[in-house]
Formats: sequence, structure tokens, C-alpha cells
Amino acid sequence: MNALWTVRLGRMAYGEALELQRAAARARITGAIPQDVLLLVEHEPVVTMGRTAKQQNLTASAELLAARGVQLFEVERGGDVTYHGPGQLVGYPIVDLKRHKQDLHWYLRQVEEAVIVAIAEHGLSGERSAGYTGVWTRGLAGGVSHPPRKVTSIGVHARDWVTWHGFALNVTTELSYFDLIVPCGIPGVDMTSMSRELGTVVGMRDAEDAIIRAFARVFSLDSAEVPLDALAVDAINADR
Repeated sequence: MNALWTVRLGRMAYGEALELQRAAARARITGAIPQDVLLLVEHEPVVTMGRTAKQQNLTASAELLAARGVQLFEVERGGDVTYHGPGQLVGYPIVDLKRHKQDLHWYLRQVEEAVIVAIAEHGLSGERSAGYTGVWTRGLAGGVSHPPRKVTSIGVHARDWVTWHGFALNVTTELSYFDLIVPCGIPGVDMTSMSRELGTVVGMRDAEDAIIRAFARVFSLDSAEVPLDALAVDAINADR
């Protein structure tokens, strides 16, 4: 049976998680990791710039970033500039598309669908926006209350049809950090969080549980929560 191995990493520095997912992707490519993996993590404040990021979309100076305690990374994922921080559920699916469908556009739509399914468990509507990658919401399911706001950013990379990087779902994220950038390079985008939309604090564990169920369902995998050691972490550490 094809499984989805889920690892809850808790709070981890972005640089450490970046090297971990790169090493896990290498191990997935070689077959050292025999199943698809979903890493779930929260980061300290960090801005990341993808392959197509435009410098003007980083509107804060280096001095302002430092004053806010925000790190800056340039990475290999697709997309423009985004923010990660506490209260945001970041997921790094390391998926071998040779077991699914060798089509990155299909994969992006699947990731979007998994997030849409997950937030629906909490009573929140989710939708796509034509021409963009990510998930938007109009508020409570069955009660459209405002124009679409973006609740999840997505940016991925793949080699040998194995994916890494992934999605960032705002659960209880402090949204003022998005003022430091033009999120995803979309002028005027209104970023939001699950808690803002629902008017109540959403627990991170509850958000993780919903995401795990949704990914397993959307990718037709059997969910199995595993410790980090299951990813041959000794070999990963040696690579680093």
C-alpha cells in the first residue's frame, strides 16, 4: 500500500527545515525513503524569495527586517516572495509524482484541493483564483461575506518528479508581517487567517489533523504518522 508518512516537526528554524526537506527529497529520489512524506512545521519569522521573485516585492529594508526579527532566504521554489512565521502551518510534501501523475500543474491543483478540503472541516470556504496559485476564502462556508482573501500560499520545486517546498496555511498568523512584502507578488492582495475568518482561535494541532486527513484523501494514500527517525535522519544529518 502507498502511504503518506507525516512528521510533525513543531517549531523549527527555516534554514534547518530547508536542509531537512532537501535531504528527504534526495532520499525519496533514491528510494531510501520508500513512501511519500508530509513535513508539518512552524517557523520563526522569515521572508523567502522564490525563483521568480522580483526585488521590488520585498518592500521592507534590511534594517526593518532585522528590527522585526525577520530572516531572509532566497530559495529554489517557484513563485515570488512570501512570509512564514508563528501561527502559520507550513507543509512540505515530498511526493514522488511517478506514483501519481507526472504533471506539476496537476500536483499544484491537488495541493490546493487538500487545503480546501482541510479548511472546510472548520466551516471555512476555500477556492482558487484564476491565474494564481494558492487558496482564497470568502469566509464561512454557505455564507459568502466578503471578496476573496488569500489564506494559503503555495510554491513548489521538483527534481526527478519528486517534490519539495509546499504550502503555508495561515492559522493564527500575525498578518501585519505581510506588510513587509507584496505577498506572492500580487498587488493589493488581502491576506487572512483561519482565525480571522472564523472569529475564534484555531488550534494548530486541529489544523494539522485536518491537513493530514485531507492530503491522504486527495492523494489516495494511507496516512501514517511517523517520527523523524523514520526518515533515516542519521543520513540526513550526515548530508548536512
